[in-house]
Amino acid sequence: MNNKKKLVEIHCKNNNVTKLYEAGTSLMEIYADLKPAMKHGVIIAKSNNVTKNLDFRVYKPKEVEFLGIDSPSGQRAYIRSLTFIMYKAVREVLPGLRLRVEHPISGGYYCLLIGANNKCVQPTADQVKQLKAVMDKIIDQDLPFEWETIQTSKAIEIFRADQAFDKVALLESMGDIYAGVYKLGDLYDYYDSALAPSTSFITLYDLRLFHDGLLLQMPSANDPDKLDKFEEQNNLFNAFAEHAKWNELMGVANVGDLNNKTKPTKGQKQVTGGNAGMLITLAEALQEKKIDHIADLVVSDPKRKVVLIAGPSSSGKTTFSKKLSIHLAINGKNPIPFSMDEYFVNREDTPRDENGEYDFESVHAIDIPYFNMQLNQMLAGEEVELPRYNFGTGKREPSGNKIKLDDNSILVIEGIHGLNPELTAQIPEENKFRIYASALTTISIDDHNWIPTTDNRLLRRIVRDYNYRGYSAEDTINRWASVHRGEEKWIFPFREKADIMFNSALIFELPVLKRYAMPILSQVPQNSPAYAEAHRLLKFLDYFNMIADSDIPSTSLLREFFGGSSFNY
Repeated sequence: MNNKKKLVEIHCKNNNVTKLYEAGTSLMEIYADLKPAMKHGVIIAKSNNVTKNLDFRVYKPKEVEFLGIDSPSGQRAYIRSLTFIMYKAVREVLPGLRLRVEHPISGGYYCLLIGANNKCVQPTADQVKQLKAVMDKIIDQDLPFEWETIQTSKAIEIFRADQAFDKVALLESMGDIYAGVYKLGDLYDYYDSALAPSTSFITLYDLRLFHDGLLLQMPSANDPDKLDKFEEQNNLFNAFAEHAKWNELMGVANVGDLNNKTKPTKGQKQVTGGNAGMLITLAEALQEKKIDHIADLVVSDPKRKVVLIAGPSSSGKTTFSKKLSIHLAINGKNPIPFSMDEYFVNREDTPRDENGEYDFESVHAIDIPYFNMQLNQMLAGEEVELPRYNFGTGKREPSGNKIKLDDNSILVIEGIHGLNPELTAQIPEENKFRIYASALTTISIDDHNWIPTTDNRLLRRIVRDYNYRGYSAEDTINRWASVHRGEEKWIFPFREKADIMFNSALIFELPVLKRYAMPILSQVPQNSPAYAEAHRLLKFLDYFNMIADSDIPSTSLLREFFGGSSFNY
């Protein structure tokens, strides 16, 4: 009898070491043996570019990369683990209430305590103190986060007994035979990806009262040894709250609700008409009403002549500016929309980033003096020829488009730097109205798994880049980190300076984008640095029933990304 144990080859990307291990060795055991230098330690790993728990056991050759909290995947694992700890503490301290994690804001995660009749219960300072004490105790106990694969019917039974109906709805709508669940002590929960090995890996957090709920704070992405900085973000909070009310009106709080509301009829692979059509119509009408309200605010003061629309990538700024222009025209105004991109400096004058590459995200990539000069000339009633930027040659050139403002004229200017005071420092404040636009996703997968707003925007951009710019999903994903760094530096710090925020997210859009995004994401090769993110997004999209786009109007903001729009771009 051959008792020789099978050996598998493991290559560690962290230290470029290749070594043989017995089949069935866990990633944690491999990490302990190889001891790669990691400033902030390890929390999860990638195995062949797919995120895994550290208790994952290898039976075939693998390329492994260990990740700490200083990585995006590690950050997500940390907050998921911390959420489970908080969930367990809520069950112990406040039985009868359930924890709902709403969205990131103000340097933390906004959480609500939900009681009978789905009503929010505002916690007290003493309850926060008790919760934190129990969370600390759970962390000190070093309890393992145990992952199990069980029959979905059994998981549904467990969650129904725990009155976790959000998870029941999700699992029932997905239709899988087996489900992966996590266990902490005797408490089960569902998470969409890897967790830390045990509670002791959570070394830094805080919990505080926040509005009518709680703010769960975690380490900063830029400096994991410190908590993320708390800052008031009232405009952003109100924008999220408004859409949460819209979701309540439509009866959709999470993906399970959305799937049940748009369930395909027998034999259908995607939803058309019926409930989906009504949901699309209602969501579009609510967004149109918001744009009309913004137009009313603009025209309420005749001194407002310059509307500045800013926001991060794939927020729908271009379509929003066109739709806002229509509503301004309905109010008897003469809107003149144009893009700030036409005011780029010549390519050779573009500032460079720390890597010596052109920094097109910098406010100094705009010819600020020329921009202000032309705005002031227009406000003074002079005729001005707008420039046109030739992106092929990297030069600004005449456009032949001459404009002269009259009493009813309003400039509608979209560009990422619209909220930056430096951009329009020479323009009187009374003449300006600033709008921050972004896709602020407000539905969640379930009570403990939120949908990052960046995922919504990234999926939009992947689809648009592929359809209109000739970029693959691999190209877009590989550039996304740089784009996001630019947003963190040049856009997000100024969003609270907006006079109003516009949330461009539509509750039905992820099931619609699924049809377009999945084939594009599936083309990313496994050996690509973009594969892990592509795999994560594919897994995320799998939660949704696919909705056809046939009921989406040609004026929808969403059509900017996949086509069929009645607007010219």
